[in-house]
Amino acid sequence: MPTQKSFEINGQIIAPGTRASVTLPVSTLPDHTPVGLSIEVLHGKRAGPTMFVSAAVHGDEVIGVEIVRRLLRSPQLSALRGTLMVIPVVNSYGFLSRSRYLPDRRDLNRCFPGHPSGSLGSRLAHIFLNDVVLRCDFGVDLHSAAIHRTNLPQVRVSPGDVITGKMAMDFGAPVVLTSPLRDGSLRAVAARNGVPVVLYEAGEGLRFDEMAVRAGVAGILRVMRGQDMLPAKGIAKAKSAPHLCTNSHWLRAPAGGLLRTFRAEGEMVGKGDLLASVSDPFGAAETDLLADTDGILIGRAILPVVNEGDAVFHLARLSPRADEATVDDLASQLESDPMFDEDEII
Repeated sequence: MPTQKSFEINGQIIAPGTRASVTLPVSTLPDHTPVGLSIEVLHGKRAGPTMFVSAAVHGDEVIGVEIVRRLLRSPQLSALRGTLMVIPVVNSYGFLSRSRYLPDRRDLNRCFPGHPSGSLGSRLAHIFLNDVVLRCDFGVDLHSAAIHRTNLPQVRVSPGDVITGKMAMDFGAPVVLTSPLRDGSLRAVAARNGVPVVLYEAGEGLRFDEMAVRAGVAGILRVMRGQDMLPAKGIAKAKSAPHLCTNSHWLRAPAGGLLRTFRAEGEMVGKGDLLASVSDPFGAAETDLLADTDGILIGRAILPVVNEGDAVFHLARLSPRADEATVDDLASQLESDPMFDEDEII
């Protein structure tokens, strides 16, 4: 395979077979502290695709930052073909304030494609899109549930997109969910510009989940192997094919009160199964929440206090071939992997 030329970004030249940290200026805080978009660029010796991995587009979704940290320490990257651009924290403003949003309460993932003279979110989206995303052949965007919720590891792809479909199957998460593109989202704008992006959802906001982190690191390496950026050595294939789900919906609290859940994410349920109960603080009234169809639970609320109508369980319908072994196989495979810095996670 031929060697490749040096990689240039923001005036910085990165030679083949090297890596470098690059910061793209974004703005300054009111106290004059500069804010930038920090990128780690790994430029392989041999030619290949250019890929990005991004995290913390929503500032409270810290699990992606941990996935990126471990990815950058992966020994497999020493055999990289092509170029990998890694952005641990896209939304620095939300990350520092432990908030999902930007200071003006905008959602960065609704600000794309952005504009160089627009709002703060619009300017950040413009920089990230044009200086990173559109320079790549494909990418993986890392997310988690919002605070007080948790997600089963899952990959979301565009309906009918063959490329993201293959990337999702290579990733090997328990669930692949077909998810429509939303206006203003990174995935939608990237798709319009010919850059396939898969979205990985796992864990909860402001928390680490060891299995979700391991699944993310392993999945990204598998995607890179599937795109001929890495050799197969040292990258295990997923033991089971993921569940394919074409639609999902939230089951909501039938009343306000104290929530007791009886099922967890990753469990398969049948129509009519008891999932949770909501009681008043005196114990005088209790209302059950039942599954309204067969499926797999891909997300749930973890806060035990709910208002009537709050989202409690995210239920996805399964393809006919689905079986419970997929989630169990993934868990056993990840448990057998070596632990990473456990003392930093506890």
